[in-house]
Amino acid sequence: MTQTGPQPRISSTGPQPRIPGPRGEYVSAFDRLDPLADEPDLFDPGARRPPHDPYAAVTDFRHELSEDEAPAAAPVQPDPPRKKAKGLTFTGIAAAAVTTVLAVVVAGQVADGREQDPQTQAADAQGGERGDASEASRSDARQAPAEQQPLSYEQKMAQKAVLPPKQASGDFEAVGGLDKAPGTGQKFRYRVDVEKGLGLDGALFAEAVQKTLNDERSWAHKGARTFERISSGKADFVITLASRGTTATWCAKSGLDTTQDNVSCDSAATDRVMINADRWAQGAETYGAAIFAYRQMLINHEVGHRLGFNHVSCSVDGGLAPVMQQQTKFLDHDGIKCKANPWVYPNS
Repeated sequence: MTQTGPQPRISSTGPQPRIPGPRGEYVSAFDRLDPLADEPDLFDPGARRPPHDPYAAVTDFRHELSEDEAPAAAPVQPDPPRKKAKGLTFTGIAAAAVTTVLAVVVAGQVADGREQDPQTQAADAQGGERGDASEASRSDARQAPAEQQPLSYEQKMAQKAVLPPKQASGDFEAVGGLDKAPGTGQKFRYRVDVEKGLGLDGALFAEAVQKTLNDERSWAHKGARTFERISSGKADFVITLASRGTTATWCAKSGLDTTQDNVSCDSAATDRVMINADRWAQGAETYGAAIFAYRQMLINHEVGHRLGFNHVSCSVDGGLAPVMQQQTKFLDHDGIKCKANPWVYPNS
């Protein structure tokens, strides 16, 4: 094999026998980790490698260096060790790399404020490999919140509402739509008005009026009457949901005082049947929590006045109060105890 590397220089005054240079394998074992560094050759202290051009890879890609010009190549991936000295070198490099990785891992754990035992680290490593799969499984295990179903008519009617203002705007707005009369008896056409600014559900109020009046237990009993709700045109009467102040104003037009007991009225001198919004929202002590039944009684009682019926009280102890009894004010009278009743014909 011809030695191509620099030869050792021997001081002499005469011809000397040529001493062979070191083997290439032995020299490569002492190559630096960075072969591009500007360091003197180990066997030729007087010689230096040419300066390294960091941009040569992209600026000199068409020029091929001669064998003498080419610097020593940097090892990209070390070959398996063949010599003991070279194996020791690579072992040292690997140990340094492992030490660096462990230092980074420990620093990361300290930054997270926790230290992990080997089992936890192994579990984390396994979880890191699975990554998205474990997250997806945890996500799938969680159930999405059930979509809230809208309340039914019965549920809404069974709930008390927030007390409206004592005095609202005084202006009325008709609830839109048409509810056809379901029966064949004497037809009454009515409109539902709601005072602006009450903050109550006007559509629920209109639905309650139509269903209550046309119930078999109400004034439509046995087909005697039928009721149709309109929103425009000529109405026989107007059922009006209004604040206590506006209710008192309209009832006073017919000589009725509703302020003492905060009640409703049929303002017979006008076309309005006035339903006190306080009572509609909160009920009365006589009915307690039974707000659904109280609202039905309130509609039947005031429309009964519009149909020509006057007040009457129960006469049998323990019996049902007639719908035309002033049940908002009392159930018991003159030693007779009465039961709350919202219907004209409760036994139907």
